[in-house]
Amino acid sequence: MSALTEHSATVVEELQATLARVDDAQFVAVAHVLALAERVFVIGVGREGLAARGFAMRLMHTGTTVHWGWDDTTPNVTADDVFVMVNGSGSIGHLDYVFGQVRPTGATTVVVTGVPDAATPRSADHVLTVPASVFHGTGDLVPSIQPMGSLFEQATGLVLDLLVLEVAARQGCALSELAARHRNFE
Repeated sequence: MSALTEHSATVVEELQATLARVDDAQFVAVAHVLALAERVFVIGVGREGLAARGFAMRLMHTGTTVHWGWDDTTPNVTADDVFVMVNGSGSIGHLDYVFGQVRPTGATTVVVTGVPDAATPRSADHVLTVPASVFHGTGDLVPSIQPMGSLFEQATGLVLDLLVLEVAARQGCALSELAARHRNFE
């Protein structure tokens, strides 16, 4: 029996359990901030960074000006901006350092994490907790049969995609409009 046959139902159950525990008030508060933002900066690392980068791309499709934090063309962050960081364990050294550099700008900060009581999430204006098993994370997290932070990374991708749906609706942006903003030189 393959891993697909043996484990797919369990992984889907893990994702359902995680999404069921995401706090709707946190989700709505972050959606509100993003829907009003003129510029959003997004950052993350590793596989959770891939989820963050996918979110940055899709959020841009709503018409929001979005910058990926690690890009060389990224401008400076100001007090008028929103800065979104995916920091699964809440204590990834170089992300914590970057957060410390952004915080004094006065930008509205959002941390997506599995461990909301870590120092960086505690310092954020908004926290969106994705309570899934995460690499080096502890606390009341949905356990997983998968290695390291796989469940957190997958669930974060889904939560961020749902956040884009919420932001688009709040902006009055039809989903058909998103495709019109997709890169046209592939």
